[in-house]
Amino acid sequence: MTDSRLTPVIVGPTAVGKTAIVVALAAHLPLEVISADSRQVYRNLDIGTAKPTKKERAAVPHHGLDLIAPGERYSAGRFARAAAAWIEEVRSRGRLPVVVGGTGLYVRALAEGLFEQPAMDVERRRAIEGWSSGLDALELVRWAGRLDPGFAGGGRQRAVRAIEVALLTGQSLTTWQKEAKSAGAIVPWYVRLTVPRAVLHQRIKHRATQMIQQGMIEEVAAVLADGAVAGSPGLDGVGLREAVAYLTCGGDRAAVAEAITISTRQYAKRQETWFRHQLPGDALTIDATRPASQVAGEIAQLWKGVNGKL
Repeated sequence: MTDSRLTPVIVGPTAVGKTAIVVALAAHLPLEVISADSRQVYRNLDIGTAKPTKKERAAVPHHGLDLIAPGERYSAGRFARAAAAWIEEVRSRGRLPVVVGGTGLYVRALAEGLFEQPAMDVERRRAIEGWSSGLDALELVRWAGRLDPGFAGGGRQRAVRAIEVALLTGQSLTTWQKEAKSAGAIVPWYVRLTVPRAVLHQRIKHRATQMIQQGMIEEVAAVLADGAVAGSPGLDGVGLREAVAYLTCGGDRAAVAEAITISTRQYAKRQETWFRHQLPGDALTIDATRPASQVAGEIAQLWKGVNGKL
């Protein structure tokens, strides 16, 4: 018998076509999307985070978009707790939750469970935050690596977290994650979407150009004018930081799309590496070069085969 928690999880690098495919999949399955994208949680950054359009969201309900204001932190643990509730709600209506996204840590937290965070002294934690705020990102990563040999890298937020846990508990974050993990909210049925590198690069370039044409720079300018700080959570992501740099430091507007293209290609490569090495060996790999409707039809047939009650 199929586990009732079995849930499709569609992953892949940015610009591979996940949104178009899952919208097409809705023609085959009564689904709702659980977005596993760490940038699309931010409000007022629709263009810069490549959110589904209003038309796509009207066609297929999405959960996990527009949750917080730029400047606020949103962790993988917070996502997993919220997503578990969305999934239960979707199932209660007799519909199928489908997790879709490119943020590997969000997917892992939801599928594999969360580590139970140890208690940490509030005042000492604030002192560490004050100290760490004076260090640049490279130095923070070095400290995190010294204190936690298993630290896998990442931005300021992940490095500071690794430092805090190691200093305040006497045990590394990696160790806590291995020894104090709760159960996952779902049993994942992984589908990894891929396209040849040249095709992905072309899609990324096209999307970056479209973003600028659609008003991404103006969108970011409005968020900054509303009080968000350059480099804060929500504005430190790929593409957004290039727009922020242009708005705060000046430069050639025509070069912004190219800068976004380059950084997005690098990010997509990291995503592909993560999914290739972190997903289980039985994860399906599907060529997304074909039309979205064709890929969706293949996924639907495979899902019905696995979950024969549909």
